[in-house]
Amino acid sequence: MSEFLQRAETEIQQRGLFSCGQKILVAVSGGADSMVLLHTLNSLAGKNRWKISVAHFNHQLRGRASDADGKLVRQIAEKLKLPFFVECADVKKFAAQSKISIEMAARKLRHEFFARVARAQKISAVALAHHADDQVELFFLRLLRGAGGEGLAGMKWISPSPADKKFSLIRPLLGFSKAEILKFACANKISFRDDATNFSNDFLRNRIRNELLPLLQKNYQPSLTKSVLRLMEIVGAEAEFINEMAKARQPKTGSQNDFEVLPLALRRKILQQQLIDAGVVADFELVEQLRKSTEKFVSVGAEFSVARDVAGKVKLRRELPVETFKTNQCKLKLSGRAGQTEFGGGKFNWAVKKSDDSRGRSPHQRRIEFFDADKIGGEIVLRHWRAGDRFQPIGLKSSAKLQDLFVNAKISAARRRSLVLAETVAGEIFWVEGLRIGEQFKLTLETKRQLVWRWAT
Repeated sequence: MSEFLQRAETEIQQRGLFSCGQKILVAVSGGADSMVLLHTLNSLAGKNRWKISVAHFNHQLRGRASDADGKLVRQIAEKLKLPFFVECADVKKFAAQSKISIEMAARKLRHEFFARVARAQKISAVALAHHADDQVELFFLRLLRGAGGEGLAGMKWISPSPADKKFSLIRPLLGFSKAEILKFACANKISFRDDATNFSNDFLRNRIRNELLPLLQKNYQPSLTKSVLRLMEIVGAEAEFINEMAKARQPKTGSQNDFEVLPLALRRKILQQQLIDAGVVADFELVEQLRKSTEKFVSVGAEFSVARDVAGKVKLRRELPVETFKTNQCKLKLSGRAGQTEFGGGKFNWAVKKSDDSRGRSPHQRRIEFFDADKIGGEIVLRHWRAGDRFQPIGLKSSAKLQDLFVNAKISAARRRSLVLAETVAGEIFWVEGLRIGEQFKLTLETKRQLVWRWAT
């Protein structure tokens, strides 16, 4: 047995990843990582009496290349005489309909497929091919997005499926580097296909992999992977400790008021856990609003608001809507050099022209804004405010709930629902009537074309 297989078997045994005679569904994309995972588990299956099945999800993102991936996986499964399950889905279409990123859409559909297969085949474990380099990429991805300790801890060797917590996701290769996996694939003549999208810098994760990490390793820390993995281990253990402490200190009705004297990290975690249990998105801004004030209700959507008492207990309150949200919308193609349309009782004129030194509107001009036309794209959507909408006005470091921005701007509840906003086809809001323009779509020195936006109501 090779050193690679011996290490993999040792990790599996010491960490209790699989039991003897267990059914395992191996998720195989056709790339080097998953093909090596399949080869590894199948090589160890006889000794451990595992029953291996193969699952392949076609995201339909790369046309014929995606189909070729599936064909290879099917051929290998048939060669190994393993049960094979496959499903295709239009990820781009689903992402647009759900107003989420392509990465999030792909992950959601993929895991739902794995859960369906596992349920039908009475399999409790789904094996995934994540490795050590994936952990490092995930660390920086989450760091840039402002994640907390739990997020920075990265993936676990065993975790519940996001589609169905009855099933476990197992990552047997988490201790191996990408280089080790490729070396093993080459030495054992394991066929695999390269995903061209891994080399495209359209996605943030790819830019981290292809640009940021090589830069850090070359100029700052040659042992970056080792250092980050050690840090993730430390952060993960500390986050787990805080979690357990918070569970033990959850406030109860009539409990003694010692919340304010608890360590800051513990107070935040106590509030966060209660929000999650209540089905509320517990972002940092909301947790901080609750932590800093008592009995002050904060809106968390169209129907609910939350507050906390002096003991730190979170309360959820249903709000009576002033009126229902308006659901009508208008798609507008920015074709040609200029155009106009009407929506929501207002008239909108637009023009696209080459960028010049005019970086904003004149103080004498009202109801006119300027945007980077190339960042917005060739089609936009005009609509009204919806529950959960987020927007990043120019000057703000991150997005905020439109509900909160309206409150800060002292825009009445009735007025909010009549205001018009504009968003890209990807669902990113770049203009809201009565508020500042979107930070991500402002004119910069790199702007080549500008969208001149005028409106009258």
